[in-house]
Amino acid sequence: MKRRILGGTGMSVSQYALGAMMFGAMGNTDHDESIRMIHTALAAGVNLIDTADVYSGGESEVIVGKALKGRRDQVVLATKFGLPMGEDPNQRGGSVRWIRRAVEDSLRRLDTDHIDLYQIHRPDPDTDIDETLAALSDLVRAGKVRAIGGSFFAPEETVEAQWTAERRSHHRLRTEQSPYSILTRGVESRVLPTAQRYGMGVLAFGPLNSGWLSGRADPTTGHRNAGRGAKMFDLSQPGVRAKADAVQKLTALAAEAGLPLAHLAIAFVRSHPAVTAVLIGPRRPEQLADLLASADVELSDDILDRIDAIVPPGVDVNPDDFYIDPTPPITDKRLRRR
Repeated sequence: MKRRILGGTGMSVSQYALGAMMFGAMGNTDHDESIRMIHTALAAGVNLIDTADVYSGGESEVIVGKALKGRRDQVVLATKFGLPMGEDPNQRGGSVRWIRRAVEDSLRRLDTDHIDLYQIHRPDPDTDIDETLAALSDLVRAGKVRAIGGSFFAPEETVEAQWTAERRSHHRLRTEQSPYSILTRGVESRVLPTAQRYGMGVLAFGPLNSGWLSGRADPTTGHRNAGRGAKMFDLSQPGVRAKADAVQKLTALAAEAGLPLAHLAIAFVRSHPAVTAVLIGPRRPEQLADLLASADVELSDDILDRIDAIVPPGVDVNPDDFYIDPTPPITDKRLRRR
């Protein structure tokens, strides 16, 4: 498993990060099997594990903590805070009040005394970024956190955070976690270049685009095609039909290249120079084994050019792909008044 340095932190991380969102009630409810999957990933050379307090209401962190018992020093452990952890509006966001409680809760669930990478799960428009960075810097100085990062930050939000950190002498964001796949290339235009300009590591999630690039015969079926994510699979929508057409062409290209579609998709994301690690988030052991088998796949310039011909650089095939927007859309009528 190849390694790269994580955003100037000096921490060496594997090119694949094990995403733990599917461990617990949101995915695999079998703790023992989930722990075995974590151990399998470690044995394969994965040393970066990424979770969040909100995943299965903290259950994912508990599972990860159990799996790392006696192995904590082998792993670069990342978690996130900021999404709602209850009905109370103060149990979310980037306030000092919440950060101090959230980190203690995560440390307890993870059964560790420090977090290697503590990430803001989403920008908080209600909290001054100076306030958030000050609280996170205190955690670094206290030894509870080694480095800090963001997730789903728009380029202008990253610039503001870095500007604030420099002028207020705070620790700065060292990483950005963004969605990136062949079907969602919008981050190539501004998000990835902004991260590169500031020397940030990029953790790319969703390389299989919620199963669209998994190689399933019908990608519109699966555990994610219900609830708030259902619109991503509704073929009556023009953007979804465009994705289905692109997947058909990519499937043919992968077959011609002698690769499973999933391996082509992950190798594509890994090939971008801004990407430090690709997050893989399996639910089952067989899925993990297949994803790990793609670690040595490298795409030729010809294959990359042919991918560009199917999905041009900087383009999101379905503009409505994300049901959680990084910033409030300007068409949101709630913005008319407070």
